[in-house]
Amino acid sequence: MSKKTKDTIIIGAALFAMFFGAGNLIFPPAIGLKAGNEWFMSLLGFIITGIGLPVLGIVAVSKAGGTIKDLAGKVNPLFASVLGTIIILAIGPLLAIPRTGATVYEIGIQPIFGSINPFIVSAVYFSITLFFVIKPSGIMDKIGKVLTPILLIVTLSIIIKGILFPIGTPVMTSITLPFSSGFTDGYQTMDALGSIVMASIVLVGLIEKGYTDKKEQIKLATRAGLIAGMGLLVIYGGLLYLGATSSSVYAADISKSALIINITNSVLGSLGQIGMCVVVSAACLTTSIGLTAVVGNYFVELTKNKLKYEWIVIFTTVFSAVMSVIGVEKLVMIAVPLLTLVYPVAIVLIILGLMDSYIKNKNVFKGAVFGALLISTIEALNLINISSEALLNTIERLPFANAGFAWVLPAIICGLVASLLPEKKLSIYKKPVLENI
Repeated sequence: MSKKTKDTIIIGAALFAMFFGAGNLIFPPAIGLKAGNEWFMSLLGFIITGIGLPVLGIVAVSKAGGTIKDLAGKVNPLFASVLGTIIILAIGPLLAIPRTGATVYEIGIQPIFGSINPFIVSAVYFSITLFFVIKPSGIMDKIGKVLTPILLIVTLSIIIKGILFPIGTPVMTSITLPFSSGFTDGYQTMDALGSIVMASIVLVGLIEKGYTDKKEQIKLATRAGLIAGMGLLVIYGGLLYLGATSSSVYAADISKSALIINITNSVLGSLGQIGMCVVVSAACLTTSIGLTAVVGNYFVELTKNKLKYEWIVIFTTVFSAVMSVIGVEKLVMIAVPLLTLVYPVAIVLIILGLMDSYIKNKNVFKGAVFGALLISTIEALNLINISSEALLNTIERLPFANAGFAWVLPAIICGLVASLLPEKKLSIYKKPVLENI
């Protein structure tokens, strides 16, 4: 095996491990339970947001230059900084990183050790995270070589046995739009958002291994993304199907944590709880390590080294440790409005980033993002009970609104309209400012 192939596999495995974290573990079974015998259509929708977009996000950012600033900066620099900060906080100390700790406690620790203090578990868990992440050099190798194999072996054992000896059969449920339900449920993994900022750590990993040519970096990043995507497809498909087979066994309102615990115990018997503890700890820890490193690198760059990497990751782990005791279900509820706001924008940026070489007038970025953001803002405000009935009624009449894609047509229309205007008409910043940011 050549060095290039070996390096690509290691980075691809690390990407898989960072993507396959708390959300990826608890959401597919819940989606399968909700979908029942329509599980395959839900899987197709979930694959788009859970696999396709993250892989494409890595490629789009790599093509743009390697950072979220390079991609979102095509709208304007201030937008890139604001969007980047929102995404970093969402996939960082506010939601995703604490959720990994909460999931480890609820699924991996509490069923075995009972009423152990969650603060103790959180402190130990985030201390381990800090140990791995405090020195950024070699993070990709540490994750890819050490933790990924543990995650894969145990998870595949659960899936294979669950398929060979199913706990039940998929039954008809009350779901009406399985594809769109799976698509929007995929938001909760936050992987498309994560890919936009995780691309930078992939770039760091490639540079550390001696790959400095941009074309080669894009090529290897794409291959690594595809490796991660294939791994996720196997895991997602297996876990979602196991959830579907449980639709004839468990009530529809069972919590996500309880569902995955019960499925694992049913599949593995007395070894179920131990197996789940290993899976959850490995899955969540790899994600926590990767995301914490991304948070550190992002704010170092944003503040132009005024904030030290070590200070940022220490603060991130301490804050996440405190937030994690809130619990999985509450963190999921908090995430919904924020993801509803940001995800359509991220999707638009990823798609346009891939098509950038064919877009002559960059105002398309500004217009399309504005159209998507306008609709997603109204929908997000509605979720926190701040809404206008007239606006909501208008949105509900848009094509694809019932499927959760009301933002698609406004994004297309605004992008087309913006493409007809000279670029300077929509430019808030003068060119020298753009070059200095």
